Amino acid sequence: MQSNSTPVLQEEIAGPASAFAPIQRQQRFASMDVLRGIALLGILIANVSDFGLPGWDYLVPLSTSKPVFTGPHAAANTAIWFARWLIMEGKMRALFSLLFGAGVILLTGRIEQRQGQGRAADIYLRRNMWLVLFGVLHGYLLYHGDILYFYGLIALLFLYPCRNLQPRTLAIAGVCLLVLSTCINPFAGGTAIRDLVLHERVVGAEHARQAGETLSASQQEDLRLWQAREQSWRPGADAVAADLAAGRGGIISNFRREVPAVIAYERDYFYGLVFLDMLPIMLLGMALSKNGFLTAGLSARSYGLTALASTAISVPLVAVATWKSYQSGFDMLTSEKWLFLTYDLGRVSGMLAIAGLGLFCVKKGLFPRFLGLLAPVGQMALSNYLLTSLLCNILFFWGPWKLYGLPEYYQLYYIVAGVWVVNLLWSALWLRRFQFGPAEWLWRSLTYWKIQPLLPPAPAERGQ
Repeated sequence: MQSNSTPVLQEEIAGPASAFAPIQRQQRFASMDVLRGIALLGILIANVSDFGLPGWDYLVPLSTSKPVFTGPHAAANTAIWFARWLIMEGKMRALFSLLFGAGVILLTGRIEQRQGQGRAADIYLRRNMWLVLFGVLHGYLLYHGDILYFYGLIALLFLYPCRNLQPRTLAIAGVCLLVLSTCINPFAGGTAIRDLVLHERVVGAEHARQAGETLSASQQEDLRLWQAREQSWRPGADAVAADLAAGRGGIISNFRREVPAVIAYERDYFYGLVFLDMLPIMLLGMALSKNGFLTAGLSARSYGLTALASTAISVPLVAVATWKSYQSGFDMLTSEKWLFLTYDLGRVSGMLAIAGLGLFCVKKGLFPRFLGLLAPVGQMALSNYLLTSLLCNILFFWGPWKLYGLPEYYQLYYIVAGVWVVNLLWSALWLRRFQFGPAEWLWRSLTYWKIQPLLPPAPAERGQ
């Protein structure tokens, strides 16, 4: 890499490309590739729980085959759990959504400038229809927690008409949706508010029962719903044993276990993920792309202040929330009040802290070798996302080890570190030889319905 007055990883947009062709490698904003690399690696810190533990242990591992918060490894496990919430939980998914929204602005802007609005709409439509298909295949074959399906749907339904809105309008819309999310989103405060209201009715029903009154049908239903909620928060040993047996039963057994989870995920969380979790952050990403924030167009001071201010919000908020949950013995209502009602504010401020710190390093030229490893991971984000799911399936379900439910909680993060090494090394080595990752190449070829060159152009073709 060469040094100049601009940090190495802040690339400029190249000149016009040939008509009816996707952008070339030289045209990318490497600042966004760095952030995408951070998000890709970081999101496995959360997703490893989805692969290695039963689904109800995703946020708080209370029903694992090996105890997490008691026993000889309690200190290590508890420290890992706190660190996960402080550093990662929700923040990497938000960063992915932020960058996806920004990508809409960059993609459509380039194509409209070169080839006109009609061509941009055509490419955009086909690109995201293929993304929906990739998401369906990834969800059913590799990982029930897939996000590609939802990203493609949001892009098709909402983002294209929003591309010409002013940054201020996009930001206000995103913030308003986030406020709504805190109130009704089942991934955030919506679950806590629902359960708090239900608990009040259950207390009333219990008082009526103790007074010898006959419970109404609605009161009996409330008691049933409350019992189901408590069982989903801390499932019994039989449920854990049945889930572990299905997960370790081989490819077919695990497929049968995963399919109902995918169907429920795409059905039950559609509005929560699409309208309230992802869309508002994508709108913010579109705004921050237009004002130059995500393309490293602002000053290093701006990024430093963003990181400091956002950290000052996120870290104390999440630290108090996790401590309150831990202190209560992970009581369901207490945990929901603290972890869920603060979830959106903690994840968005944490996301901005991570983005601000990453872009500060880009602008200052700090850690160039490390950022130089992250950028290829981000450039091959789709390939690495799919590869990560494949590796985790081999380790936990398909291969001879069948590690599902076996490692201690802290040992899951040894696996995370190993997968990171594969992502970093494979991405760097692959891009020494090829222009794009294999999944990115396939996506481009399908979008343009023409085989795209995988090898980089010769120097003469680049005009050198």
